[in-house]
Amino acid sequence: MSSQNLPMFRTPALLERPELVVAESTRHGGVSPAPYASLNLGKRTDDAPENVEENRRRFGAAAGFRPEQLAWSYQIHGVEVRRVEAAGGFSGYDALVTQRPGVVLAVSVADCAPVLVYDMRQKAVAAIHAGWRGAVAGIVPKTLQAMAEWFGTRSGDCLAYVGTCIDECSFEVGPEVAAQFDNAFVRFDATRGRHFVDLKGAITQQLRDCGLLDEQIEVSPYSTVLHHDDYFSHRLSGGRTGRMMAIIGLR
Repeated sequence: MSSQNLPMFRTPALLERPELVVAESTRHGGVSPAPYASLNLGKRTDDAPENVEENRRRFGAAAGFRPEQLAWSYQIHGVEVRRVEAAGGFSGYDALVTQRPGVVLAVSVADCAPVLVYDMRQKAVAAIHAGWRGAVAGIVPKTLQAMAEWFGTRSGDCLAYVGTCIDECSFEVGPEVAAQFDNAFVRFDATRGRHFVDLKGAITQQLRDCGLLDEQIEVSPYSTVLHHDDYFSHRLSGGRTGRMMAIIGLR
């Protein structure tokens, strides 16, 4: 199958609702050359800015939003949550939340996990960037706590999507990183003398700990490493690659 026939984005089934605009981009359908081929949406790459702008325009046109509706932040692998009232760029936040219709929250990823949350009762949404540092530091529960404080969000009213990221069999880490995760999400390979971390599993458990039931959570079946033809992987490419985007907003 040619790249022209592969999807530009995928929509989590759990969040496929008429009141939402929601999508997780792939690497297909853009104009960028290798190593950013082809739908690189990341501004902080060495790709030509005009390529990124055209890619964002194409992604928005396909997913149902305009690039000027995006709210985004330069991410720092931290735990700061931003309450967004209008579209635009910020810095230093790894989670964005809003109740404003027409504002589309975005996080950029290329191995880290995007997490999207929808509070059906309070009509609030969140986009979270959760790499291993953010996951260990609790960016996901901190975001849900912020939504509870700001919007009155309750876990029973939420749907959550844990997006495409590096998979357990590819996420090889040193003992200092492995020690920061619960043992349930760490595997030690004795033949290789290395630890492997299940990032999706750890984040899913955090959502459960916040009160979400399994039927309220969807986990991407895809991997940035195992499905590298469809997704960008920072680790697999040695750091020189594009970025996907996960977006969520109220129409």
